[in-house]
Amino acid sequence: MESGAGKHWTEEEVKALLSVWAEKNIREQLYGTLRNKGIFIYIAKRLQALGVYRDWKQCRAKYKNLKYEYRTVKYAHNSGDSSKTMKFFHDLDAILQYEPATQLTEEDANGRCLATLSESAAPGTTEELFEGHTKNPRTLSVKRKAHEDGPVSVSLKKTAPEITANRFPQSTTERKDSTECFYRKETPYMIQLHQSLACLPGAAAASSPRRIMATAEVLNIGKKLYEGKTKEVYELPDSPGKVLLQSKDQITAGNAARKNHLEGKAAISNKITSCIFQLLKEAGIKTAFARKCGETAFIAPKCEMIPIEWVCRRIATGSFLKRNPGVKEGYKFYPPKVELFFKDDANNDPQWSEEQLIAAKFCFAGLVIGQTEVDIMSHATQAIFEILEKSWLPQNCTLVDMKIEFGVDVTTKEIVLADVIDNDSWRLWPSGDRSQQKDKQSYRDLKEVTPEGLQMVKKNFEWVAERVELLLKSESQCRVVVLMGSTSDLSHCEKIKKACGNFGIPCELRVTSAHKGPDETLRIKAEYEGDGIPTVFVAVAGRSNGLGPVMSGNTAYPVISCPPLTPDWGAQDVWSSLRLPSGLGCSTILSPEGSAQFAAQIFGLNNHLVWAKLRASVLNTWISLKQADKKIREGNL
Repeated sequence: MESGAGKHWTEEEVKALLSVWAEKNIREQLYGTLRNKGIFIYIAKRLQALGVYRDWKQCRAKYKNLKYEYRTVKYAHNSGDSSKTMKFFHDLDAILQYEPATQLTEEDANGRCLATLSESAAPGTTEELFEGHTKNPRTLSVKRKAHEDGPVSVSLKKTAPEITANRFPQSTTERKDSTECFYRKETPYMIQLHQSLACLPGAAAASSPRRIMATAEVLNIGKKLYEGKTKEVYELPDSPGKVLLQSKDQITAGNAARKNHLEGKAAISNKITSCIFQLLKEAGIKTAFARKCGETAFIAPKCEMIPIEWVCRRIATGSFLKRNPGVKEGYKFYPPKVELFFKDDANNDPQWSEEQLIAAKFCFAGLVIGQTEVDIMSHATQAIFEILEKSWLPQNCTLVDMKIEFGVDVTTKEIVLADVIDNDSWRLWPSGDRSQQKDKQSYRDLKEVTPEGLQMVKKNFEWVAERVELLLKSESQCRVVVLMGSTSDLSHCEKIKKACGNFGIPCELRVTSAHKGPDETLRIKAEYEGDGIPTVFVAVAGRSNGLGPVMSGNTAYPVISCPPLTPDWGAQDVWSSLRLPSGLGCSTILSPEGSAQFAAQIFGLNNHLVWAKLRASVLNTWISLKQADKKIREGNL
């Protein structure tokens, strides 16, 4: 099960971690005072043997978070609040009951770890920047939960409203809950954050073996590279190839013909962009996004921007109707319609054709924008729109249209989705009803800008920001169960499991023979039918495949036969999977990866996260072929 840094742990991965954690020798080492790198390296190796590929840092972070969540729920239960719960609570309870008793304070249960901000803190490095703010930049103590999946999404509440993002290089102070981030102008601009994580339990006990000290991180802010209407871009001298994108509390329309200060917009826009880019990045879309950094900024790979706005439309409305008289509002485009506009404020961003873009012979970061690059951006625009359109549907929201920009990564020389995607970038209609629009069009439609009007616009933006986090989750469960006729087929089944992991689908392996133990095969089938989780069965049986047909004939769930054919008898054995009695709908796919993909396509009908990975895979395959064709034509293959 391939797992990259920053990917959420699947249910099966957590189960594997718990099974290793439950072993007595592992428990004893984790309870000791020396929970060092060595034990987590060992845990990571044990997980690899179980098909889970996580590095030791991810294992340690997940261990801490599971333990924190367990203690929070346990404390709530002990306080009489039985409504609080978590997955795997009973598993963790069984493991942690052997641990020496420690008292969990109410402060600990609120999910905090000590963080200290100091101007004199020694420089260092850490895997990620912890976000926040402070009223006193010299000394500060707050508490914060350790988090392994990236910066915590928080909502900024400024202590000095008059100091806005467009004055970022000046000393600013911002505050929200218990997270801290201090921006201060020095030479060069410095952000110093000294972290000490006093993790559960007993934050007050300085000698507690569970207190973990994180190293300090200095974020060095260099010169301003660019300033637009709603954001600023700064170089990061200590992170070559990376930049900081800082949003502003400003809203504009008509190429800044209308412009207003909107308190809190920077935090809202940054939250939306960070969630959308995370969604697309996890799906497999190449994006200029590294991580969120504070309430109003994020870190991204440095790109040379291509001065084209790519617009994708599902429904005809707005400027399209003015440019195309006779087309009625509400006309739907199948597939979505892609247009491009040259970024030129003086000429009101004129529409361009693909031929004009090719004729311009732009060159960015050494990459000449030709037919291949234009085709890649056009196809990527459609794919990105379709992924976001599908992602908004569970929220009963219609994505009407959207504009995006691309850049060339100065390090990889690849075209990537860049800039931002926030509430200024699209039209979003709840229930498909234009009168309920929640996007920037509500600002454009104001006949006169008043404080009340701006407050209404802000509420619309906040509505979107609250729901955009839900796009990173799916209410639809899914599972693949691989049934193998014998353990001799294990390597074949492991390939299926790994491919399922790439689509974010939990996969379980079972051993059963429809020939030698049909009653047990049907018992296993009934077990998975009874828990209500949508399941696809994959039958792996060599020689005479009775497993797939027997399963297919006795369940309403989808069944895929994926026989491990051998060179000697494969041509004969395959017929046991192909020639089936009437009334059976068992499909046969010879490739392990192909069977996992077919299962993903079934689940993708109701799970937008799985569908997004499939759509991105289709795009990336198309791009790789397009690039290979270009190389062979140029003799560079």
